[in-house]
Amino acid sequence: MIRLAVRVDREQAELVLAELLDLAPAGVEEVALGPHTVEYAVYGSPGELPRLPDLRAAVGDALVELSTSELPDDWSERWKSFHRPALISAPAAQGGRRLPDLRVRPPWEAPAGAEDRHVQEIVIDPGQAFGTGGHASTRLCLALLLELAVGQPPAGALLDVGTGSGVLAIAAARLGFGPVLGLDNERESVTAARHNAAVNEATIDVRHLDLRTQALPWMDIADRPPGPLSVVANLLRPLLLALADSIAAPPAHLIAGGLLADEVDEVVDAFGDRLALRERQRLHSGDWAAVWLAGAGT
Repeated sequence: MIRLAVRVDREQAELVLAELLDLAPAGVEEVALGPHTVEYAVYGSPGELPRLPDLRAAVGDALVELSTSELPDDWSERWKSFHRPALISAPAAQGGRRLPDLRVRPPWEAPAGAEDRHVQEIVIDPGQAFGTGGHASTRLCLALLLELAVGQPPAGALLDVGTGSGVLAIAAARLGFGPVLGLDNERESVTAARHNAAVNEATIDVRHLDLRTQALPWMDIADRPPGPLSVVANLLRPLLLALADSIAAPPAHLIAGGLLADEVDEVVDAFGDRLALRERQRLHSGDWAAVWLAGAGT
């Protein structure tokens, strides 16, 4: 097993990550290395890893260092220690409605004990696609999804744009949203999300779609399921701005994640100027942020 590490300037890390995900769609590991540098790493055999010339071209002027290292034979087991369960606490109940906390765990971790009656478990294989609950942007989106679900019974339809492992769509279905549709431009992610939905006995539809070239379903009023529509988009800034520009009619609610803290205002303004969505809540974790937007009267 080989670890290919790319250290880049933090100011350009978001653009680099978008390029790396095109070269390594199964996902990359992210490690903060001080205030000015971020390290991205991919794992695999030499034939599975991106070619170095392509990698250098993708990283461009943001490149600080590129290195490879050989991992010990027991790495497949040691790797599991990096993926621990993530617990996202539900907000205080409103109107007597109590929601469970969400616990996202890999399949090799033990389930919550019988005494944890107010915990909803979601089992996600971290080797399949982005969205294990371990990344801050996923946890922030889950926290805002819980906030939305508390104040919105019955929950209505939900569209998960860039579903990855399907964790947000699965959580939404478990919280009472329906129908739930997950979209992703990577066929590996579509396969992973369908697998994870089956493992978690969650009723969701998952489809392949390229946000940059194809129209989103449910965006026209005539095409929508009845009731309020919520959209969750755990994407990077350029795709969120493209989403703000392409939606035909505003959803009732939109949760946007995958943002660095200093990018949120731009995204909020983009959805506000074109779709009249206004900020309801913003959450931060380290350098990452997510925001919940809603239309007038919701």
